Amino acid sequence: MRTVTVGLLGCGTVGQNVLRLLERRRDIFSDLGVEIELTGVLVRDPAKARDVPPGTPLTSDPAFLQESSVVIEALGGIREPLALLLPYLRSGRPVITANKALLAECWDDLRGHALAGRLYYEASVMAGTPVIGPMSTVLRASTFTRLQAVLNGTCNYVLTQMEAGKSYAEALAQAQALGYAEDPPTLDVGGFDTAHKLTVLARFCADGDFPYSAVEVQGIEGVTLEDVQEAGKAGERYKLVAELRPEGQGWHARVSPQRLPVTHPLCNEAASRNALVYEGEECGALIFAGGGAGGMVTASAMVGDLLDLLIGFPGHVPLH
Repeated sequence: MRTVTVGLLGCGTVGQNVLRLLERRRDIFSDLGVEIELTGVLVRDPAKARDVPPGTPLTSDPAFLQESSVVIEALGGIREPLALLLPYLRSGRPVITANKALLAECWDDLRGHALAGRLYYEASVMAGTPVIGPMSTVLRASTFTRLQAVLNGTCNYVLTQMEAGKSYAEALAQAQALGYAEDPPTLDVGGFDTAHKLTVLARFCADGDFPYSAVEVQGIEGVTLEDVQEAGKAGERYKLVAELRPEGQGWHARVSPQRLPVTHPLCNEAASRNALVYEGEECGALIFAGGGAGGMVTASAMVGDLLDLLIGFPGHVPLH
């Protein structure tokens, strides 16, 4: 057995589920001849009660990163994780993250490490529903033509509640009460979370340097109950759609609320889930659908990335 030292940044909903899953799947690591040793779990308040396995080394001191052979980042945000991860990546060690905002907005700092295979980030777009893996491997043989996706559960929930007769304000308040939306909810309903995810995807099928600033963003704040009802009468549904397609010599990337026929895959498959339609000349239209959020769903992809690392697969490499 060899020991692999793992450091975890953040112990919120996702971080706690990563710890549970590491404990639950000890058999898989054992089959690989690996024993996972936690060097530390970075938190702001180590004394705060958390649902974690006994003996979890909670600390507010990131010094344990020096002893970690791999780091799993579940902090969220941009400035704090970037400051912690850049020196670590520069030392040649791998990072697993679900942080789409960090990936989208700090690509100049991260791209070299991604090209070197040190960044693993399957969970950054559709959590436990694998889309980055296929795009970064087998789908590269097909000529990419178009992508459409529903990538934000909060917007999905709000629009579905509006179909049931609630106003936008009522539906959003309910989403916040259930913990589906942040306060303020701008990142979700403003379309920025979806734009982050679309940027990450574009680097696998369009341009390895695709910038976040190139995505046109329009959220669902302007969609009214009357709009939703009118669409329903026409046999259509409103969805916040991320779209990427060729335009001239470049690419058109947009996030916006769209009316889609109820028979559209994004209406069928994304009724209560995330969904993505990938189109390529050789592979045709492919549909990916599944849970796109949630602590254990996200943790499953992050621990899956750890298993890939231990087996010897490189991280997710963008287009050169």
